[in-house]
Amino acid sequence: MNFELTEEQLMIQQMAREFAQEKIAPTAVERDISTEFPFEIIKEMGELGFMGMMVSPDYGGAGLDTVSYVLAMAEISKVDASVGVVMSVNNSLVCWGLEHYASDFLKEKYLIPLASGQKLGAFALSEPEAGSDATNQHTEAVKVGDNWSVNGIKNWITNGKNADYYLVMAQTNRELRHKGITTFLIEKGTPGFDQAKKEDKLGIRSSDTCSISFSDCLVPHENIVWEEGKGFNFAMKTLNGGRIGIAAQALGIAEASLEASINYSKQRKAFGTEIKNHQAIQFKIADMAVQVEASKLLILEAAALKDAGKDYTKQAAMAKLYASKVAVDCALEAIQIHGGYGYVREYLVERYLRDAKITEIYEGTSEIQRVVIARELLK
Repeated sequence: MNFELTEEQLMIQQMAREFAQEKIAPTAVERDISTEFPFEIIKEMGELGFMGMMVSPDYGGAGLDTVSYVLAMAEISKVDASVGVVMSVNNSLVCWGLEHYASDFLKEKYLIPLASGQKLGAFALSEPEAGSDATNQHTEAVKVGDNWSVNGIKNWITNGKNADYYLVMAQTNRELRHKGITTFLIEKGTPGFDQAKKEDKLGIRSSDTCSISFSDCLVPHENIVWEEGKGFNFAMKTLNGGRIGIAAQALGIAEASLEASINYSKQRKAFGTEIKNHQAIQFKIADMAVQVEASKLLILEAAALKDAGKDYTKQAAMAKLYASKVAVDCALEAIQIHGGYGYVREYLVERYLRDAKITEIYEGTSEIQRVVIARELLK
């Protein structure tokens, strides 16, 4: 088994690390406080190829593998998980889904500007009564001539305010239940499309999250992704890859917590010596390091299976389940190691905790990941 990264993968990782430190870090705290969306940063990331990393160059992407993508995701999220989730949604949920399941027409019209970073995408599955129970879609689409009239509400949409294109799951045949769900690509500005106010969140505050609604919103038939009735399958297959991206986001937060703890332990003195010399602190740091390394291996395994064209459902769920818990645990320990300073903005670790918690919730809660893992094991 080869654990060596290729020269290209190492180059992508280094490029992401330098970009994160030089371009993202200087404004991360300010944007967390103000909840300002990182428009210029996302634009620059698009120019560097970070917004369509796995998309073929034929459609404006960088043509890289999933391993390169998760390495970059971790480096970006280590500095700012808000930027990380914007990157993750556009790459994992929007671009990947379009490249693999959309018509040539949709790829030419929408995937190219999304993958090149000229436009931003959002993935609209969740609803007020359809979170973990994604089959319970109340948003409905009815055929009207050559169009579909969409009505309903979508909740918790990342990039909801600032996206240009939305992948929207809607019920087109309620009698067929989950086999009657269809995916539509809807442009912002389409009559009948509206956005609610931006949510005031605990963490990832610089990314925008809001509800969106549709009232007799007419969508052309050619904007169906895959085919009618395949929307639930589309969402589940897309979310499988999305879980790898969110696991990488969680890994970045955990790595940041570990690095901050190591650095602080070398500076802070208590009882006449640096706290790194106290066994209580050493054990915390050792446990964090083991958890981070285990997370990394789970994520890389899932990414490598995806790149090899093999089934990665179980491994992606395992990676997200474990890495998200590690992100929360490491952030908590980082705060404990920092003591009172860990509770204030100046030392950053309080933001790591706030950002970490959502990784246990979105793109499939930890409870849903356990359902997926058990189902795969008990087939």
